[in-house]
Formats: sequence, structure tokens, C-alpha cells
Amino acid sequence: MMLDLGGAHVRPRDILGVFDLDNTTVQKATREYLAAAEKQGGVRTVSPELPRTFVVTGQAGGRTVYLSPVSAGTLKARSTKL
Repeated sequence: MMLDLGGAHVRPRDILGVFDLDNTTVQKATREYLAAAEKQGGVRTVSPELPRTFVVTGQAGGRTVYLSPVSAGTLKARSTKL
């Protein structure tokens, strides 16, 4: 089963965390993490719409951060239906 992030699909077992952008980017550490991930080429924007969440996935090849227009609550609801 795959979880739809609003333009990309990931396996739920690969998800390390789902974070609301408005609430988490207030912290300097979060902004630094996202900047470092982008610099390393590990950030994927899944839609041209304004991102509301970022989803961190971990796979054998490393970590990827997906910027998603779907709210964290909606992603949680979708994941429970899988």
C-alpha cells in the first residue's frame, strides 16, 4: 500500500515523521534541518501548491524530505485507512 502525499506516493513503513510546516519551522533547528536536506538534494516538492507539511522518509539509500500540500491531519487519516 502507498500513501498519497498529494503528488507523490510513499510506503507508510518508510515514513519517519510528518510535520506541520507552520508549527515546526518556528524552531531554528527545523529550519536548519530543512536547509541542510535541500543543500544535499534530499528535498522533493510534490505539488506546485503551497506546502503545508513535510514528510521525512528513510530508506536504504538515505533520507528524503517531501514537501506536501496535504495537511498533517489528512495524511494521518489517510494512513489509518491503509
